[in-house]
Amino acid sequence: MLSVATEVSDALRAGQPVVALESTVITHGLPWPQNLELARRMESVIRAGGATPATIAILKGEVKVGLTGAELEHLARAEDVMKVSRRDFPIAVAHQRDGGTTVAGTMLAAHWAGIYVFATGGIGGVHRQLPGAAGHAFDVSADLPELARTPVVVVCAGAKAILDLPATLEWLETHGVPVIGYGTDDFPAFYSRESGLKLEARADTPQQAAALVRAMWDLGFNSGALIGVPCPPQFAQPRADMERAITQALADAAAAGLRGKDLTPYLLDRISTLTHGNSLRANLALLENNAITAAAIALALADQAHSSA
Repeated sequence: MLSVATEVSDALRAGQPVVALESTVITHGLPWPQNLELARRMESVIRAGGATPATIAILKGEVKVGLTGAELEHLARAEDVMKVSRRDFPIAVAHQRDGGTTVAGTMLAAHWAGIYVFATGGIGGVHRQLPGAAGHAFDVSADLPELARTPVVVVCAGAKAILDLPATLEWLETHGVPVIGYGTDDFPAFYSRESGLKLEARADTPQQAAALVRAMWDLGFNSGALIGVPCPPQFAQPRADMERAITQALADAAAAGLRGKDLTPYLLDRISTLTHGNSLRANLALLENNAITAAAIALALADQAHSSA
């Protein structure tokens, strides 16, 4: 059920750096052909950084760690594709479905394959309550408990800005997940470089980030770690502008009666419209930047492992 590409398995056996990549950004995040162009760019910058990319997905019930060019294109064009988190693997495998893996799903498959570094855009987290919603709808993404129990480093631009960022950070703290600011003391807010939420840990180089992660695992912790990389400044959006767009999008979603799995795609698309495409451009830029950073951290981890062997 688990198929690791030869290039990836060879790199892992040799102790060379490997960076996992999710596939829901291909299957559910972007339209054709932007999705394929992004997937190829992210793999390309990881290779340029000295690491091996391993895009993870499910094809006809087989968990694939590392995809061929033809498999990437198949995913980018396919329409009947599951979104696969931890709970969905048995369904996708038993029914021989195609699936794009979420952050949680990618972390799990990366761990099965022995990959320790994963690059994505932004993690899921604690959702905001929609305007007018009765009671307290406490919706927590499966990404958070996966970070608490799976030893994979997730390099991202923080949590998606449509979420409740203070509550998301509080959840991570309560469950012992280290959150490291990369070149920043502030938790990145996805489209925006700062959220106003200060972090306890900071790394300014790949080596410092790798040392923090190695210390965690050497002490016997089995959780993952979150490394927050701010969006590149030339693409980052002012926090106030994004809050206005998010507030409007949430109100629109509430008026449309959207809930559950349909909510996030709607919000991201609506925010892109409200910001005249600026949020989408920031999203694409931060995804590529996170892949570059992840390759550098994976290389530093591999170098430190070799020097201590």
